[in-house]
Amino acid sequence: MDKLEKTLEEWREMLDPEQYNVCRLKATERPFSGKYNDTKTAGVYHCVCCGEALFDSETKFDSGCGWPSFYAPLEGSAVVEVRDISHGMIRTEVVCAKCDAHLGHVFPDGPPPTGLRYCINSVCLDLVPRQ
Repeated sequence: MDKLEKTLEEWREMLDPEQYNVCRLKATERPFSGKYNDTKTAGVYHCVCCGEALFDSETKFDSGCGWPSFYAPLEGSAVVEVRDISHGMIRTEVVCAKCDAHLGHVFPDGPPPTGLRYCINSVCLDLVPRQ
């Protein structure tokens, strides 16, 4: 996969302020505020920054955490996991493999078959409904 690289200024020009703050500056949207938290629409979730396919609705589940949750990425290479030691915690950050957009975090408390919970900010995603 070819990396998509842009300057922060280029990202700022193409994204709205909330998308920029979350995807490029690693902020977090408020829980239960995202447009995809409760959606049941079948389709594929893409990175809002570069369009890369990231998650399938088939792996989405209601974790009750306030953000869209998935038990697996669409493909093993769609996202990259990065050690995150910010805010006095040790977590695993999830970023887009193509453009390095901050997406959220992954936790080891999800359902079978993976036991993982990819907790993803809605603002980082663009849902393309299945036809």
